[in-house]
Amino acid sequence: MQAIHLDKVTKIYKIGEIETRALDGVTIDFAPGEFTALVGPSGSGKTTLLQLLGCLDRANSGTILINGTDVGALSANKRAELRSAEIGFIFQFFALIPVLNAYENVEMPLLLSGVAAKERKERVTGLLEAVGLGDRMKHRPDQMSGGQQQRVAIARALAPHPLMVLADEPTANLDTANGEQAMEIMQKLNREMGTAFIFATHDPRVVAYARRVVKMQDGRIIEDRLVSNGAGV
Repeated sequence: MQAIHLDKVTKIYKIGEIETRALDGVTIDFAPGEFTALVGPSGSGKTTLLQLLGCLDRANSGTILINGTDVGALSANKRAELRSAEIGFIFQFFALIPVLNAYENVEMPLLLSGVAAKERKERVTGLLEAVGLGDRMKHRPDQMSGGQQQRVAIARALAPHPLMVLADEPTANLDTANGEQAMEIMQKLNREMGTAFIFATHDPRVVAYARRVVKMQDGRIIEDRLVSNGAGV
């Protein structure tokens, strides 16, 4: 079953007279529940691919289907609705709202989506407990370590029960122990919730947890392989 389908997708950035082909005819599918690492050097197209999957940008050509919906045919408002319902994001710099505590940060996407109060409480509490922060719900970001902040970000990404979570260098600002803990938590929640995780990364710690590794270079996919033991490369 295909949750996400890309067919001959090209993305070109133009600055003055200079054109950069960030993606060059990419065709790839992602199934529900995948745990995939996108790897490759800077400029290979990893982040651009995440931006297109996340409906944060439009392709110049080709087709992107998310659960059968052609995102290129959607208006900006409809893409925002799809993004809110189906896509979670985890960022390198956590991107938490500093004046809100952990509970409120995780609750925010549910408030914006109009989820009822009782269900919001169940989801937020359950997710914060699942990421090991049941005793930190009232702490603001400046009262938490980097590893704890990233765990709040993981819970927030999963709160709407999205089809997929997109993570751009999620361990880049974490030490080895916190990076591995974050990956273990995401791996556990991936298996329990069935949410697909797609990572763009240079970090071998992330690749080590992947069940699929997609290598990119110059905007193209040069290798796509399953890792049966989940041990990466």
